[in-house]
Parts: sequence; structure tokens; C-alpha cells
Amino acid sequence: MTELELKQLLSKITRADETARTAAHAHWASLAKPLGGLGRLETMLEDAAALTGTAELAFSRRAVLVLCADNGVVAQGVSQTDQSVTRAVAENLAARRTSVCQMAKTARCEVVPVDLGMAGEPVPGVQNCRIAAGTADFTTGPAMTRQQAVDAIAAGIGLVRAQKAAGVQLLATGEMGIGNTTTSSAVAAVLLGQPVERMTGRGAGLSDAGLARKLDAIRRGIARNQPDAADPLDVLSKLGGFDIAGLCGVFLGGALEGLPVLMDGFISGVAALCAVRLCPAAEKAVFASHCSTEPAARLVLEALGKVPLLTAGLHLGEGTGAVASIPLWDMALAVYRDCYSFTEGGITPYTPQC
Repeated sequence: MTELELKQLLSKITRADETARTAAHAHWASLAKPLGGLGRLETMLEDAAALTGTAELAFSRRAVLVLCADNGVVAQGVSQTDQSVTRAVAENLAARRTSVCQMAKTARCEVVPVDLGMAGEPVPGVQNCRIAAGTADFTTGPAMTRQQAVDAIAAGIGLVRAQKAAGVQLLATGEMGIGNTTTSSAVAAVLLGQPVERMTGRGAGLSDAGLARKLDAIRRGIARNQPDAADPLDVLSKLGGFDIAGLCGVFLGGALEGLPVLMDGFISGVAALCAVRLCPAAEKAVFASHCSTEPAARLVLEALGKVPLLTAGLHLGEGTGAVASIPLWDMALAVYRDCYSFTEGGITPYTPQC
């Protein structure tokens, strides 16, 4: 896919269907309970109706896409582990042994690990959508070419289309890639025009010295590449990772296909921000699951205008926060479908008093 073809495809993304949203809201109001009593659970399903174009909702088939990629900036000592850990976790994702795999069993959610750009040979059991064997070190030049960023976005869109064709009705986002809080902080700092130190945390538990190296690497990467904040593709290609670019495509694909996409934490939040900057109408497909403890997570949520369902101090990755929110979708939909109405209960409906 060329950049022009991507732009043409994104031009097909329409605004949310307000008629369907209104129908879902009216259905909630007909149920025998206080108006708006389920808060975000109600507006979440209304948003889903606006995305899918119908107030008849179903989410029994769901999957979490875990995009794996390596980042060249790891060479700058920005993580307490090396790139080999990306591969080790990918192997355990394939074996269904990781944290998100255990949570997904409970949530009745399929786990789909995908290689967007890991170092080394492909991992059996991990879907191969590799753009390259990891990105370059952004302190010495762009992390990837502009075309590679487009290719990764296109891969993400393709993943969504394949899941939709397989009957999936709800997608969660996850990632695995040593160094990807560094790339995410760099991209977010530029897109939001914020100081690097405000957007950067300790990731998987960096020491003070490690955090200092991380901050220094991001500052050098921005100075070296001079990304244009008004051009999301420029920022993504110069400072991002294949996982972020692929997840950006997943959110765009959700908007194209009318499939709700559960944003996980900080990294997938930055990917969602890239998607919305590329195509503002794509925000209709973005559903915030939780607020990560990464310092910039709340700033990203605010920039997207999204309110998370959970605030539980999560910062694990893999899509764990997104999967953790799925049972709330089940409970909301159970009430939406099966709660008795005011009419059925012989109760005078509540009406707004203010």
C-alpha cells in the first residue's frame, strides 16, 4: 500500500452513526433502573452502537491482537533487559503461557500474537507480518522509513479485516517489545508538544540511572530527527516502532470495519493518538480500557477525549488491561439485553428532572 492509497482508504471512514447512538440510549432509558445508573457502561454501549451502526449489539466473539516488535533504541541502555526478552515472551505467547493468555481464558478471548518486526528468526505460532527485523536506533537516524510506517499501518488494518471476516465482534490491543515505552514516550512528547521528562516513566522498572539514559536517548532522538508534529507519519517513522505503527492500523481498521477496539495502556494509547491524528473520525473505534501508571498515560487519554473503565495501577502490557475490561462489556450487555423494562414491571418510567 502506498501513502496515497492509505490516505484514500482513510477518507472512507465516516463519522459515528448518531441515529444508532440515540436508539441505544433510548433502550437504556426504557429499562427499569435509574437513568444512567450504569454510567460509563451505558455510554460505552451507546458508543459501540454509533460505531457499528446498530443498537442490536453482540460481542461474544473477541480476540486480543498482541503485536510484537523490537526497537533499535534499546542499544542506548533504555531498558533493564535486552531484545532477547521480546522473543522469549513471543514464544510464551505462542504457547499460551503469559499473563494475558491466562486472563484471556477467563474473558473467553482468543489471543493472537503477531510479529510486526522482531529481531531473529520468525517464532512458530506467531503470525508473521514482519516489516523488518526490528527498527533502527532513532538516536542515529529515523527508526524506520516512511514507507515502512505505512506498511506497518496497512498490516494492522489487514489484521482487523481478517478478524472481522472470522466473525470477531470485539478486539483488544496488546503489544510486546523491549524499549517500546521509550518509543511511545518520544512519539507522545512530539505529538502533544510536551517536555520529554513529563512524558517518560520507568517502564518495566528502570533505576534512576536507567531513567536518565532513557530521557537522554529520547532528547537526542528528537534533536537528531527533527520530527514534524503536524505530520503523524513523520513522527511515527522517525521515533516510533513497528508495534505502535501496527496498532495505529488496528484502530484505523476498527473504524473502517465498524469493530470496537479496546485500547490497552500507554503504548496502545499512543498508537490510538497516531490513528486519530491521521484520521480524526477514527476516534469512534477507540474504547479506553484502563489508565496505565505510566506518567503520560492520562495526558494521552485526555488528548483522545477518552475516559477509561478501570484505574487499577496496571502497567504490564500484552493487552492485559484491555482484556481485563472485557467482563464489564459482558455485564453491561447482559443488562442491556435482559433487564426488564418499566413497562414490563408496571412501573412509571423515570424522567430527567434537571
